[in-house]
Amino acid sequence: MRNFASYDVDIRRRTSGVVKTICNKCLPTRHNKRDHSLRVNIDTGHCHCYHCGADFYVPDDNEEREKAEHRAARQRRAAAIPQHFQRPVFDSSKTVLSEATERWLVETRCIPQSVIAALRITEQDEYMPQSAKNERCICFNYFEGEQLINTKFRGINEKHFKMVQGAELIPYNIDSVLGQTSCIIHEGELDAASSIAAGFKSVISVPAGANSNLSWLDRFMETHFEDLKEIIIAVDTDSAGLKLRDELINRLGAERCRVVTYGPECKDANEHLCKYGISSLRIAIEQAAEVPLEGVFTAADLHGDLLALFDNGFGPGADTGWKEMDDICTYERGRFAVITGMPGAGKSEWLDELVLRLCLRHQWKIAFFSPENIPIVYHHRKLIEKLTAHRFQRSYGMSEGLMMQAEEFLTENVSHISLKGNVTPERVLGKARELVVRRGCRILVLDPLNRFDHAPQPGQTETQYLSNLLNKFTEFAVQYNCLVILVAHPRKMNRNPVTNSTPRVEMYDINGSADFYNKADYGIVVERDKEVGVTRVYVDKVKFKHLGLGGMVTFAYDPVSGRYLPCTESHDPAVPVDRRVGGVTYDSTCWLPEKELFD
Repeated sequence: MRNFASYDVDIRRRTSGVVKTICNKCLPTRHNKRDHSLRVNIDTGHCHCYHCGADFYVPDDNEEREKAEHRAARQRRAAAIPQHFQRPVFDSSKTVLSEATERWLVETRCIPQSVIAALRITEQDEYMPQSAKNERCICFNYFEGEQLINTKFRGINEKHFKMVQGAELIPYNIDSVLGQTSCIIHEGELDAASSIAAGFKSVISVPAGANSNLSWLDRFMETHFEDLKEIIIAVDTDSAGLKLRDELINRLGAERCRVVTYGPECKDANEHLCKYGISSLRIAIEQAAEVPLEGVFTAADLHGDLLALFDNGFGPGADTGWKEMDDICTYERGRFAVITGMPGAGKSEWLDELVLRLCLRHQWKIAFFSPENIPIVYHHRKLIEKLTAHRFQRSYGMSEGLMMQAEEFLTENVSHISLKGNVTPERVLGKARELVVRRGCRILVLDPLNRFDHAPQPGQTETQYLSNLLNKFTEFAVQYNCLVILVAHPRKMNRNPVTNSTPRVEMYDINGSADFYNKADYGIVVERDKEVGVTRVYVDKVKFKHLGLGGMVTFAYDPVSGRYLPCTESHDPAVPVDRRVGGVTYDSTCWLPEKELFD
């Protein structure tokens, strides 16, 4: 049932079909009070007025109940502040600033006293690690509700910063976003205060400056940012600020983001405020430009990127910590990689370690679509063994505390996609997009291709279908700035009747299309030599030479930890097979990041 009366719609006692009735939205301004201009479809809930153009939808009882439950759940999640972080204590007696500090904020940084009071800015003496001494600091207090979550200390005489050790990172002034349809995001607290001074209400700043790791967003995406219609990115215009801008746009969606341009010789909002005044800053923010159209670029659009590349040159991509591997291949986000190899070669096992290493070293969160690692708890067991270097059993050195620490790391950094029903590439990519937005995932593993439910269009050849599918994976990598890694099986490889050996798999041997090689940014082949007892990883393609030139690395597999250990291999036929592997250094260290000690 639909409650039309709650939407001020009279359906004249009808229970189904289409009825025309009076539109109460435009009735007060109508001369003809009896005109039935509102068309109501009672079955679908759609209502349209042919006089005023009002067009709206009346949900049924189930939809209303689900919306109410969704709102309540969001409110509960918003109220459920994690308790395992260090919590500073707010001292209201310190809200009276010294004359020197207040003069600096008001006269030098142009922040009105009313804004200082509203943001509850304080000051105190604090030990600063940059100078190794106590300094007089301004304290920017990060509240959520009435709970003080964190404090950023800024030296008054020296530009030194620190935050409370072990405290949670949340956006500054986050409560201002709740219930709003738009917000402004700055890089610093003084910039946020500048926008508030210019009359804007919904204003925040990122907690850790120009840091591209936006994991602090995860907890607030659904409760604070999901319903925003407009987000104004007003970060600094230096190279670090441009990276932050791009990450925010990537997470929050280009279609609702606008970007602020500051006045000449101003890199942030506070400089603009001090140089040009409140009215000028307000105009600059109100005139924030839309993000350029997707797929259309000019040199001016790329000015910041060109300047950063001109100043810094090409650098290598993300390394893995396998030195021998890093010498031939490093990784960038926004790229598409294809991994292949014979069944049983250890492709998935080696890939698991590759992405864990990228996650540990570069904080790239991982999303797995890996139907062959079902049940998912078995896959977690393997990942925990790699992280800890212990077999996943109590009697083999794995303590419950270590297991819980590994579980906490995986909870923070690894997600698995497991869908019921028809598992098409489109459904998986749709879920992966949600993980990019909600959890900040930066690596998408699709393992393997043949576990998708494929549905070519009528008349479409296998080659055409695969070409379109690989385009979708590549476009996803670029659009969402992810490293997408696809595992694809090769065709059946026949033994050479003369040598009785099977030739090495190459990228062009992948079943179905040469496009697996042609469209990949990285082409990697994993080969297991059971006779010698090694795994050889061939990097057959690296599209951009600054990321590597390709080659081969030999690994020994550690069955206890599941780790791959680079080694040397002799190809001298005079050397016995069981002695051809050397230089193996077993790594028994735990890879889990050490937890910070609280003050």
